[in-house]
Amino acid sequence: MAGALLFGLCDAAQLRLQGTETQIPYEVFLALPYVVTLLALVVRARRSGTPSALAVPFVRGPT
Repeated sequence: MAGALLFGLCDAAQLRLQGTETQIPYEVFLALPYVVTLLALVVRARRSGTPSALAVPFVRGPT
């Protein structure tokens, strides 16, 4: 839910920023919500507690 709120706020901000007189191309403002979402995913992925044995092949001991 927080991600949807963040995306919605960035989308509203980019609409507001497009109306201002700046030297920045409007395409930058169009990409703003997507860039912020990608950054949030990267930050979230770095903080994730993945298992230490992830992607380590399992070798069965002697049977």
